[in-house]
Amino acid sequence: MGLVVRVGRKGVIVLPKAVREALHLVEGSLLEVETRDGEIVLRPLDLWERVWGCCRGSAEAAEEELDGEEEAWWRKRSLERS
Repeated sequence: MGLVVRVGRKGVIVLPKAVREALHLVEGSLLEVETRDGEIVLRPLDLWERVWGCCRGSAEAAEEELDGEEEAWWRKRSLERS
C-alpha cells in the first residue's frame, strides 16, 4: 500500500481508513505487534480463531486457555504502560 502515518504523542498511530476497511478493523479490535528485521509488523488478533484452532479437547479447556492468554495480554499491557 505504501501509506505514511505519523507517530504521535505516547506512540499513538492512526491506521488509515483504507487499511482498517481492508482488514475489517473496528474500534476495540486487537492487533498483535512484532518487530522483525527492523520493521514493525501489525497483525489482526482473532481470539476466536485461536480458540477453534487449538480446540483439541473440550470447549471448557479452550475457554480456559483463551482466558489465560487474555489475562497475560492485559498483564503485559499494564507493565508496558508503567
